[in-house]
Amino acid sequence: MTQQTTGRISWTDLPERVRTSVQEIIGDRVVEAVSQPGGYSPGTADRVRTATGLRAFVKAISPAQNPDSPRMHRAEARTAAALPASAPTPRLLGCHDDGEWVALVFSDVDGRHPATPWRADELTRVLKALEVMAAVLTPSPVTHVPTAADLLAEDFAGWHRIAADPPVVLDPWAREHLDQLRAAADHGIAALTGDTLCHVDVRADNLLLDATGTVTVVDWPWACRGPAWLDTALLLVNVRLHGGHDTESLLRRLPITAEVDPMTLTGVYAGLAGFFADSARRPPPQGIPTVRAFQQAQADALLPWLATRLG
Repeated sequence: MTQQTTGRISWTDLPERVRTSVQEIIGDRVVEAVSQPGGYSPGTADRVRTATGLRAFVKAISPAQNPDSPRMHRAEARTAAALPASAPTPRLLGCHDDGEWVALVFSDVDGRHPATPWRADELTRVLKALEVMAAVLTPSPVTHVPTAADLLAEDFAGWHRIAADPPVVLDPWAREHLDQLRAAADHGIAALTGDTLCHVDVRADNLLLDATGTVTVVDWPWACRGPAWLDTALLLVNVRLHGGHDTESLLRRLPITAEVDPMTLTGVYAGLAGFFADSARRPPPQGIPTVRAFQQAQADALLPWLATRLG
């Protein structure tokens, strides 16, 4: 199961000037565009083919679809341009930015999202790829991105906001353990130190597997510098959401997380759960009506795990 926003625009919805610029980046006229599933952006997400058979992936958006998304596209463009060729990411071919529309053009990846619930063989491939990616991206080859602690500080304060203004509907265990959850999240944010370039939004719909099993990690607007284990730990939230695997056992078994202080991992999951629970009660962002339900589902998946980890 992949999640997707509704109302996503397509290649033909782009202004002519944007399509012309994208075609100049690719070097040929686009004759076919196929919108791709997954994700939450209301902008384009099209695999395109040109008259001479060239292929690329195009994502484009303006403030009319969502006022925050152009900034995210610009951030991703800066990061993608600085990623080394050895990173398991698509190559940025170019970017169009006219102050209104931002369009990113990437090399095409002939792949699909991992199946959810996660298949064991695909999960193994992805976890290994994240371990290799962390090694390749340490020290961080991108210097302009924030630290993980700075990027996630406001998000991880979710339980503080909930305690100050509790929603009518709140998980009973969470309501009874707000002080413990706040303390755990504060510990988690303080522990997010390191100099690995982290993706911090690793989930099935931001991953592609090709026919050989090669993994490509896509969509990098939230890149930051943090601990090498962070992306692996975050992927397990998606694994737990879809079920079928013992995420606690995976944390203990995987080399990249086995030596991490358990309270640090608990703190990170507490911070994430607070962010999801706090965000889910708010009105949906413009053009992204389905994201709040997805955030609530992630909070619901994390809270029983936290109840066990916090004893």
